[in-house]
Amino acid sequence: MTSLRTGGTGPAPTRRQALTRALNAISYEILPFRSTEEQVLEHVPTGISMTVTTTEAKGLGPTLDLAQKLTGHGYRVAPHLAARLVRDERHLIDIVAQLREAGVDGIFVIGGDAATPAGDFHDAYSLLDTLDTLGHHFTRIGIGGYPEGHGAISDELIERAIERKAAYATHIVTQLCFDAGTTAAWAGTLKRRGVELPVFAGIPGAVSRQKLIRISAGLGLGQSARFLKKQQNMLWRFFLPGGYRPDKLFEGLAPRLAETETNLAGFHLFTFNELEKTEAWRRKLQARLGNGS
Repeated sequence: MTSLRTGGTGPAPTRRQALTRALNAISYEILPFRSTEEQVLEHVPTGISMTVTTTEAKGLGPTLDLAQKLTGHGYRVAPHLAARLVRDERHLIDIVAQLREAGVDGIFVIGGDAATPAGDFHDAYSLLDTLDTLGHHFTRIGIGGYPEGHGAISDELIERAIERKAAYATHIVTQLCFDAGTTAAWAGTLKRRGVELPVFAGIPGAVSRQKLIRISAGLGLGQSARFLKKQQNMLWRFFLPGGYRPDKLFEGLAPRLAETETNLAGFHLFTFNELEKTEAWRRKLQARLGNGS
């Protein structure tokens, strides 16, 4: 991911400059469904970095496979490695070798929602620590951030876990949060706790309610139910007529990217595979800013 910070002591960027820089450094999150490769090739420029999620129902295979295919097409892609789906050290070594051979140079490490771990790794930290011991080729390692907390873990525990994981990571991507002030305040608290990693704010792309329903169903009953439970505060926004657009949240956060009180560095859009609409939104806003409107 590309940082938006300019450094130095020059004048602060204008609102339009901040928005333009944010659009140029944006990244997308995609789901590993059968049609995803085709959709990416049709709608997403190769200059946009992507992460590929892991679903419990499908396992790691489709995630790794799609990441390798898209890397072969010239994209920069980081698969999600869900620790609770990795069986053991041998399995991890095989995954790293597979990704190295395909030229995949980034990963995003999460604990995962599997109720029972497949093997030795119970959380993201244990996988990151083992990965560091074994050695790897990755130049980008992302971890998750939680501006509004984690439903199953106390705020203090989750922040301590981020501090521990930060030693192995290159950046943080937040979970969905619809309040710019909450995200900025959390990023400021994180920096005061000594975590200096760049933070990319996770926001939804231009998502229709029909697409959210289809994606939710495609995740599988158990995972879908957990997803909906964790995201209750966002559902009503998606089910408004016409769905959700990221304009307000994007414009509220972009000017905060140059502030020294936080390490906010850019945006990561959860597209829910609504790639055509999300990319059209990005290009339309880019054109509008280029025209000075």
